Amino acid sequence: MSVIGTKVKPFTAQAFKNGEFVEVTDKDFKGQWTILCFYPADFTFVCPTELEDLQEQYATLKEMGAEVYSCSTDTHFTHKAWHETSPAIGKVTYTMIGDPSLTLATNFEVLREGQGLADRGTFIIDPDGEIQVAEIHAEGIGRDASALIDKLKAAQYVYNNPGEVCPAKWKEGEETLKPSIDLVGKI
Repeated sequence: MSVIGTKVKPFTAQAFKNGEFVEVTDKDFKGQWTILCFYPADFTFVCPTELEDLQEQYATLKEMGAEVYSCSTDTHFTHKAWHETSPAIGKVTYTMIGDPSLTLATNFEVLREGQGLADRGTFIIDPDGEIQVAEIHAEGIGRDASALIDKLKAAQYVYNNPGEVCPAKWKEGEETLKPSIDLVGKI
């Protein structure tokens, strides 16, 4: 079953952000755009490269009205230890959610059954708390956070312009489409 178009299910989790432990709930995902990136585990190999890359795009994503969260099934304590020992993770200023209860990984359908780990999942959630983008990668395939910028721009455009859609490779300012019977077979 796809999570696209569904609302974020209720949750409460502990997280690490800027040297402090904070609580995050589903309510934090409402009223703004949210990017949630799951990864398998702290103290691994591809994960720090992805989270560092996400940090490099964080200011741009914030300027676009989006808050960024990373999430693994590790605890918030483990996130703190990783932040203090890894040069890449030490740069991270967005919220790192701990999901040892597996609630979020289950809710977003990225939990690897029997392993207690999450797949690499990226989600863009609109201000109403509805999932607009879901992308899942195998463990060995790292993501490029710069790709989130165009996806977020397209999601925001469609959200703000009902009845219009963004074609492949759409960039901000380019033409969109208005689906109708007149377009059938003409694209």
